[in-house]
Amino acid sequence: MERTKKRNHKRRRLLGTAALVSVLAVLLSGDPPASAVPEQAAATAETAQEELIRARVLEPIPEAESGEAEEPGKPETMLVPESEPVEDAYFADTVFLGDSRTEGFHLYSGLQEGEYLYAVGATVESVFTKPTQETAAGKVPMLDALAELECGKVYIMLGANELGWPRSEAFHDQYGKVIDRIREDHPDAEVVIQSILPVSAVQESKGSYVNNGRIQTYNAILEELALEKECPYLNVSEAVTGEDGCLRPELTTDGIHLNTAGCKEWLNYLKTHAVS
Repeated sequence: MERTKKRNHKRRRLLGTAALVSVLAVLLSGDPPASAVPEQAAATAETAQEELIRARVLEPIPEAESGEAEEPGKPETMLVPESEPVEDAYFADTVFLGDSRTEGFHLYSGLQEGEYLYAVGATVESVFTKPTQETAAGKVPMLDALAELECGKVYIMLGANELGWPRSEAFHDQYGKVIDRIREDHPDAEVVIQSILPVSAVQESKGSYVNNGRIQTYNAILEELALEKECPYLNVSEAVTGEDGCLRPELTTDGIHLNTAGCKEWLNYLKTHAVS
């Protein structure tokens, strides 16, 4: 009797091993005939195959296959580095576009080359709509006047009059439209973005929206926009900023606009940061 029980126990172990081997055969063969395995083993194999398929579907797509890989060789910044100084003649094909600070640059820097388009209170919005420039056909907006000029470079200095705008995103978007319009009219010209100049400590102490914190925020937007639009970015601010982070007092008369000494510092920065 004891011997019979042992034989039955041994037979059950052999049958269990055979079933396990059959399941493994199903998994390895992929699609065996239904008669090759017991019904339970076939169901187990089918479940395993479904799990494998589900895992493959959910497997993340490599970056190269997703089509979202970064462009090779794309620059991390458009900041123009320091270079050997150029002669004044370098600016012969340049148009300086801006507000009253560009007017001061025209009057006091001593640079006789290039063309100038500016207006007191000019913004990235008014350059499209406000007639400020005298032409043979009468007064026209700044960008309309620019469209009629021959140029190889356009240096933009705008943003001081927009510091009070409630939404900085509006400044970003509208400045982008200025760049797009210039490129539409002058597809071969280099559009150069200049940082907004700081204000003095006296102006800072007034507590108005024209302050260096706001200027730094806008300059960060300009540097980001330069990268988006692939425009050279000139950090002119560093040429006139003191250790306190404010416009150096000896370079201004009213805390906002540059005097002759300040405009010459500005020009020297442009000459030692030539746009290639």
